[in-house]
Amino acid sequence: MSTALLVCPASGLGAAGRIAGTVADRLRRIGGDVELFVAVDAEAMARHARAAVTGRAEVLAVLGGDGAVHAAVQACAGTPTALAIIPAGTGNDFARALGASRDSAVQALREGRRRRVDLGRVVDGGWFGTVLCAGFDAKVSHRVTRLRWPRGARRYDLAIVVELATLSPRRLRLGTGEGVRELEATLIAVGNTRYYGGGVPICPGADPSDGLFDVTVVGRAGRLELLMMLGRLRSGRHLEHPAVTTLRTRSIRIEGNDWVGYADGERQRELPLTAECVSGALTVVA
Repeated sequence: MSTALLVCPASGLGAAGRIAGTVADRLRRIGGDVELFVAVDAEAMARHARAAVTGRAEVLAVLGGDGAVHAAVQACAGTPTALAIIPAGTGNDFARALGASRDSAVQALREGRRRRVDLGRVVDGGWFGTVLCAGFDAKVSHRVTRLRWPRGARRYDLAIVVELATLSPRRLRLGTGEGVRELEATLIAVGNTRYYGGGVPICPGADPSDGLFDVTVVGRAGRLELLMMLGRLRSGRHLEHPAVTTLRTRSIRIEGNDWVGYADGERQRELPLTAECVSGALTVVA
């Protein structure tokens, strides 16, 4: 088996860099060739991921967080190269959705386990594995990328508190196969998988093998009301709130003013945008 190991040393505040040697040794013991790529920034991650796939690696193993995984997804989608996620980042949301830990990922590689999963695709844009969002949660994603403290999920909690200060609902127009609806919204999350923000199940019913997005929309809500709702997020009970609307769809067009879409925590572009769920677009080691 030919394996390319893509390492983002900065992931997890340096955790990936500290364990890279150990992980590489474990992969070499499995058998086959292991080619190591070290990425110092997002541009290098994308370049190395493309090089591994065009070099016909059977597996692209990513040691890093959701940013590194997002770059690898762009390269692996629609190709024979399987993606193995060895989580070492802050959020690790795609790994969480696939049930991948550092040990289980290596074990799955050893046993040759593969499966195909769906991906989201922004029309005229890129692929995403987890959640496409706009509104309050997208602003939180942007804030997280600018924070260097605290570590882990607490970074998302701090970003939430900061962004609450400038919260304002927007008028959205949503188009799906079932028609068009207009509503006031605080945030919208389009889930290929359940989690974003370091383990928040914003779309708790999302399944990356059913060919559909699960969409969660939080309507007009004040700061105090939203803060109380956020307390239910990690249990998935936010769906019980009367301001929350859910739907399932194969594709969705989102139109609105002054909002930017983020997917896998990475900036996409300002609304409007259209996203579609592509069945079985990615082979994963899981």
